[in-house]
Amino acid sequence: MKFERALIAVGLISLSGFVGAADEHAGHGAHWGYEGNVGPDQWTSLKPEFSACAGKNQSPIDVSGTIDAKLKPLRFSYKAGGHEVVNNGHTIQVNIDTGSSVVVDGIQFDLKQFHFHSPSENHISGKSYPLEAHLVHADKDGNLAVVAVVFNEGPANATVAAAWSQMPKAEGKAVLPTKVSAAGLLPKSHDYYRYNGSLTTPPCTEGVRWIVMKKPMTVSKEQLNAFQTNLGFANNRPIQPANARPILK
Repeated sequence: MKFERALIAVGLISLSGFVGAADEHAGHGAHWGYEGNVGPDQWTSLKPEFSACAGKNQSPIDVSGTIDAKLKPLRFSYKAGGHEVVNNGHTIQVNIDTGSSVVVDGIQFDLKQFHFHSPSENHISGKSYPLEAHLVHADKDGNLAVVAVVFNEGPANATVAAAWSQMPKAEGKAVLPTKVSAAGLLPKSHDYYRYNGSLTTPPCTEGVRWIVMKKPMTVSKEQLNAFQTNLGFANNRPIQPANARPILK
């Protein structure tokens, strides 16, 4: 399929650049945020390296107007490897040991970290969700694949509870007493949508494979309140135009 070939052909992102972007610290030297004069509508003016934030293939999007493409099944191989929780001033992130991966397009993408946005960044058929997890992967060349999972309010999620058990209240990091597996963030059904997008934070690098799981998971009201209170602000980038991009299902 032309779209899938185009995804594979996108420009390479260096692994060193990926590490900074995946940790959401790529904006060092130019403070950015989600409100006011450092908010999303100002990102391109904060630093020349943020110019991609005005690109045509930006994330997040409203996942709608999808095309039936009979997508190939994803091959997840996750194990307990979440060892460290970080408050980086923009999100709460869990860093992952080597050994967890997903296979997309016959390519292995290794899980590097997962983090959260509240409310959700991507919408599905116009609907916003109270929480979204981004599971960030890279292949051996540094190309990125992000698995996005949206959450409704409902029963508590055990993996979220474990990941946030030592959530720093200010910028900093803490060691988790028990390593967590990102498998507990995935719905039982691995049906998904797919589109070509970008990082949702500066430098907004494009050429990212986005995999949005169709079925929502749940977190409790208490879990959601704990995250929102701890972070202290909404950390979602506004919806970006889909432009001419196909969104596959």
